[in-house]
Amino acid sequence: MNLVLLGAPGAGKGTQAKIIMEKYGIPQISTGDMLREAVTKGTELGKKAREYMNQGKLVPDEIVVEIVRERLSQKDCEKGFILDGFPRTIAQAEALDRILEKMGKKINAVINVNVPEEEVIKRIVYRRTCKKCGAIYHLLYNPPKKESTCDKCGGELYQREDDREETVKERFRVYRKNTEPLIDYYKKRRIFFDVDGTKDVEGVKREVLNILEKIKR
Repeated sequence: MNLVLLGAPGAGKGTQAKIIMEKYGIPQISTGDMLREAVTKGTELGKKAREYMNQGKLVPDEIVVEIVRERLSQKDCEKGFILDGFPRTIAQAEALDRILEKMGKKINAVINVNVPEEEVIKRIVYRRTCKKCGAIYHLLYNPPKKESTCDKCGGELYQREDDREETVKERFRVYRKNTEPLIDYYKKRRIFFDVDGTKDVEGVKREVLNILEKIKR
């Protein structure tokens, strides 16, 4: 089973990817993780990617696509895979189709964890992280017992730079701009499924697994 997971930052697609991975024994492939791994290993592609990452620039499509191609050809992807964070654009989706066609494979389902902007903002903006141990709290859903203090180690809680409202709004705007054309692209092929990401983790999990069981049949 070959899957693509879509969802705005904070939509909870990473959580669902881990659930799918455990149930079906297929790897979750995150482009961010792959780029970092290629850089750490010092591969040719990793060296090229590092030049862009060090300058804070987006890594060009041709490098990302090649890293994805290498990853999909590994043995643990034979039974299937979950792509998380790729493709992000139509050009990447078309490149992915070409890669899979050469491998004699195809995408079976594209699952979009759909969460409105105001809910994404609420989930991320109220997040606080411990400076000392990295524990994460949420001022609305999982607040610390004592204000601004970590329950686990007593460290100071702070709001990460990319959790600020203006940053979250910009990330959401970029996601929508890039991804909405992608949704239409996959809808035309009738492999696109929307799930309600405003439900709790269990509710979203039930929706996702129902879709996957129907596909398997």
